[in-house]
Amino acid sequence: MTESIQRARATTASYSITMRLHTGTDPAVIGELATKIAESGGITTALDVVDSHPDSLVIDLTASASDGDHASELVAAVETLEGVRVHKVSDLVFLLHLGGKISVESKVNLRNRQDLAMAYTPGVGRVSMAIAEHPEDARRLTIKGNSVAVVTDGTAVLGLGDIGPKAALPVMEGKAALFKRFAGIDAWPICLDTTDVDEIVRTVELIAPGFGGINLEDIAAPKCFEIEAKLRERLDIPVFHDDQHGTAIVVLAALTNALRVVGKKLPEARILVSGGGAAGSAIVQLLLAAGAVDVTVYDRIGLLHRDDDRLTPAWRNLAEMTNPRGLTGDLRAGIQGADVFIGVSAPRILDPAWIDEMAPKRVVFALANPDPEVDIHEATKHATVVASGRSDYPNQINNVLAFPGVFRGLLDARAHDVTTEMLIKAAEAIASVVTDEQLNPNYIIPSVFHPDMSKTVAKAIVDCVAKVPDAEE
Repeated sequence: MTESIQRARATTASYSITMRLHTGTDPAVIGELATKIAESGGITTALDVVDSHPDSLVIDLTASASDGDHASELVAAVETLEGVRVHKVSDLVFLLHLGGKISVESKVNLRNRQDLAMAYTPGVGRVSMAIAEHPEDARRLTIKGNSVAVVTDGTAVLGLGDIGPKAALPVMEGKAALFKRFAGIDAWPICLDTTDVDEIVRTVELIAPGFGGINLEDIAAPKCFEIEAKLRERLDIPVFHDDQHGTAIVVLAALTNALRVVGKKLPEARILVSGGGAAGSAIVQLLLAAGAVDVTVYDRIGLLHRDDDRLTPAWRNLAEMTNPRGLTGDLRAGIQGADVFIGVSAPRILDPAWIDEMAPKRVVFALANPDPEVDIHEATKHATVVASGRSDYPNQINNVLAFPGVFRGLLDARAHDVTTEMLIKAAEAIASVVTDEQLNPNYIIPSVFHPDMSKTVAKAIVDCVAKVPDAEE
């Protein structure tokens, strides 16, 4: 029974299946099916009679499980019911991905020769010549002004690691779909079959004329830092690494409101960041730029401090700007007296009991996904405000809150780069969507479906660009 309760709490639509069942006509069968799923730790989300005969029924039962193995257990449990036969099982996630998640649609009608003559030859030649004479008009007269390249090499995909460019494609398609859904931006998955920094940089340089912005995605640290830096130096369009800066924006926004809840200020807060990779580095830099003073970073070698000769170049860079009290030791040593814990590292490394050793009115962001640094349910017993990257708990830290609006603003403002001030303004915009009346420990960050989200972030970016001389072409 304990296992069933735990699984029900973790149930997610990511493991949703539909079973096509052949059963008898006994009215009790419907209740028996729902009961069997519940006893096995699943959740019945739909139960439809799709065909009926005098002596039999065809039923589609849709249920959510906690993972793939659990889904198989649900099927096995249903098969134990007398008079029930499982005809086939469909995984809804895989069905959704059949044929891919995005497509290209024409914005113009091609009904006759006149339409064709204007949209293509000979009419299109006039537009091409106009752009050749005035290249800046490409943003206005082509898709460039509303397009983003989502670029990956497949070396750090979600929490799956180095799975390669082909396996990364479904994720990049999903990213493109989010761009369209939340900001009306046409984004294109670019999955590169190379992990060489110079090859990646050169390839993006070569395709850049067709895009208004570059979104780097799921590229492993530390090479992601070098790739971003080189592209920002060489391109005249904004380059944004979402794993770094998107995460940092939403963390700063959520922390701004979490500190409002506990009555603390960012400059006075003692912050421990677990994870010194791409996300952790960007979070630290943005927190410091926004006014944080006492930030310490923990990674697998311990608390990062400048006198440690084991530091990699990336860790040394972090150590030079953090840990003002010169702390050493393990994660527990770093959490002593801290006001804030931010985890972008590994599952289950934080003992819930250690949270009691933090300062009063403590804030815990456990963002490792899908398995956070601490059990979220247990953490809520010890911390005042808890956030995670999961959608099945309050306060989800989700990059979708940031990147669609950020790029909408960058494209609308015809920006050439991304600045730290823009990132801070985007975080402030996200935080501002939560009003004083709405703010509470379980609501520090708005839903990704909030109707004002992308527009609010985009306006903040446009206003920021407008302050920069010669920002417009």
